[in-house]
Amino acid sequence: MRNGRPLLAATALAVLTTGAAYTFGPDTAPGRPRSAGSAESAPARTGAGDAATGAGGTDGATTAASARCDVDPRYPKRQLRGIWIATVKNIDWPSRTGLPVARQQAEYVRILDSAVKRRFNAVFVQIRPASDALYRSSLEPWSQYLTGVAGKDPGWDPLPFLVAEAHRRGLEFHAWFNPYRASSDGNLAALPPGHPARQHPGWIVRYNGLAYYNPGLPSVREHVTKVVTDVVSRYDVDGVHFDDYFYPYPVAGATFDDRAAFAKYGKDRKLAAWRRSNVNTLIAQVDKAVHATRNSVKFGVSPFGIWRNKAQDPTGSATGGMSAYDAIYADARHWIRKGTVDYVIPQLYWPRAFAVADYDVLMPWWANEVKGTDVQLYIGQALYQVGTTATPAWTRPGELPSHLQRNRAYPQISGDVYFSAKQLSTNPLGVLDRLVKNHYARPALLPLMKDRGGRAPATPADVRLQGTSLSWRGSADARSYAVYRIASGRPGECATADARNLVAIVPAAAGDRQAFTAPGGGTYLVTALDRLQNESAPGGT
Repeated sequence: MRNGRPLLAATALAVLTTGAAYTFGPDTAPGRPRSAGSAESAPARTGAGDAATGAGGTDGATTAASARCDVDPRYPKRQLRGIWIATVKNIDWPSRTGLPVARQQAEYVRILDSAVKRRFNAVFVQIRPASDALYRSSLEPWSQYLTGVAGKDPGWDPLPFLVAEAHRRGLEFHAWFNPYRASSDGNLAALPPGHPARQHPGWIVRYNGLAYYNPGLPSVREHVTKVVTDVVSRYDVDGVHFDDYFYPYPVAGATFDDRAAFAKYGKDRKLAAWRRSNVNTLIAQVDKAVHATRNSVKFGVSPFGIWRNKAQDPTGSATGGMSAYDAIYADARHWIRKGTVDYVIPQLYWPRAFAVADYDVLMPWWANEVKGTDVQLYIGQALYQVGTTATPAWTRPGELPSHLQRNRAYPQISGDVYFSAKQLSTNPLGVLDRLVKNHYARPALLPLMKDRGGRAPATPADVRLQGTSLSWRGSADARSYAVYRIASGRPGECATADARNLVAIVPAAAGDRQAFTAPGGGTYLVTALDRLQNESAPGGT
C-alpha cells in the first residue's frame, strides 16, 4: 500500500520499463447447486477440505465433513476479507488533523460499518506510520496525524477504541507498523525532543530528503521489536502487520549511505546480501517476539508484488518490473521458506494482461511459493485504482472482480486485502457491489492457523427458534458464533461444510443467553468460535 505519494508499484515499473452480526446473504437460487445442508444432497468425496477450511489449520467441527462433501468454491467457508486503513497523511483515518474525539470515533465507526456491510472480516489499521504512535506509548511520541502536532497528546488513547469497535463487529484487528521510516519528512529538528531519531542520531540515514532508521544496526532492530511487543503485550490486537517499506525505494542519483554499519557488521558479505540479511533478521526477530508475547497473535508482511523477474532469476516471475529482492532488499521467499511469517499479502496492484506485471502471471507465482508451507497467502488488491484512467483496464468495472474469479482456481489463496478504506465510501464503478454479489454473497470465517493455537469452544446448547428470535446458551471462551440456516430438508453432515448455509457470524454478547434475529424459517445450526475461529460442532433447533 502507499503512503500519500504516487504508487511506487506503478512508478517503479515505469522507471524500469520507461456490533451487528456479520451479515447474511441470499438463499440458494434456482440453477445453483442444491443446498449443502439438504438431506437429499448426495455429497461426493472430493478431498476438498483445504478449500472449505482454509490452509494452515483445522478444527474438529468441519474438517472431516468437508473432506466428504461437495463444497462450492463460490461460497468458501474460510476466507480472509481485509481492508487497509491508512493513517499516514490522513489518507483514510482520521480525515484530517485536529478533529474532536467524537468526530474521530464516528469516522472510524463508519469505516467499520461499511466494511461489515460488504462482509469483510478483518481490518489492517496503521498505528505507527513513522516512528510515531496512534496510541499511548512510552517509546515513541504521539503521531502528528491526530492533532497536527507531533508529540501532542490528543487527550485519549485511540487504540483500545479502535480494537474494541472492530471486535464488536466481528472484525479481526491487525496493527500495522512501518519498521524503518523515522519521520514523514526529513526535518528531524521539528520532531519532539524525546523522539528516538533525536535521541539516537547515529541510527539515521538520510535518503532523498527523508530520514530512515538504518536496518543494519542491531540497536534499530531491538527498538522496532520492542515497539511491536509493547503493543502486543498491552492491547488486544489479533495481528501485527508490516507493509512493503524496508530499505527505501530507489531514487535516481540518491545513495543510501550505510557504509559505516556495513564495515562494522558486514562480515565479508556483499552489500546487497548483507542488507537482505538485515531485513530477514528483523522479520525473524519480530516473529519470535510476537509469538513469545502472545502466541495467538498473527504476524505477516505485505511485500511489493514482484519478488524477482526471470531476467534476474530463472525461478522468478515472467515480469519486467522492479525486483523487491534487488531494489529494496526484501526477500519474501526467504520468509516463507523459513516460516518467519504467518502470512504474506503481495501487493498485486496491476491488472490482468498488463505486460510488465500481469496479474495472471504474478498471482499463480505467489500461490506456488506458499504451496506446501504453513504460510497463508492473501492477495493485496488495488481497490484505489478502480476507475482511474492511466491504465485502461482499470476503467472496466469487471477488472478487479475478475481477479477474485481467477483466484478460485488456486486453493493456496486464502483471501484478499484491499487498499484502501477510502474507497469503501466512494465505491468506484460500483465495484464493491459486484464483489458482494459475485464473491461475498455469504459471510466467511477466518482461515485457521494451526501454529497460533486455540481450541474450539463447547457446542452451543438449548438452541431455540421462536418466531424470528433465534437464541442459544453461550459457550465458555466463545468470541463469536456462526449461524447456519437450512431452508428445507434435514441438516446433513455437509450442512456446515461451506458457506452456502452460513447466514451470520454473531459476536458474543454479555450474559449466558445469546440471540439473533432469524431471516426466515427452516432449521438453524449454531457453532461457537474462539478468537482464532476454531469452530465447535453445531447445536441445532
